[in-house]
Amino acid sequence: TANIITYNALISACEKGKQWEKAFEIFSAMKAAGVPPDTVTYNALISACGKARQLRHAMGVFSHMTKTGVGADTITYNALISACEKR
Repeated sequence: TANIITYNALISACEKGKQWEKAFEIFSAMKAAGVPPDTVTYNALISACGKARQLRHAMGVFSHMTKTGVGADTITYNALISACEKR
């Protein structure tokens, strides 16, 4: 079975391949499997949105992250700034 490391690696690969929609599919599958996302998960998802110029989605991910109590870090804020630059 897949664990947090596997899911994070898959989402990160989607980010690198500019496949933001696929990253969201994996994120949904991760939650459905009962694997709770962590800061690394959200950072990869925000980066995937940023690279695809999907600022609204990146901000939505950040909002969900904070509402669920997952802590943001420097990488989170850098990914958000980068998403704003690519807008």
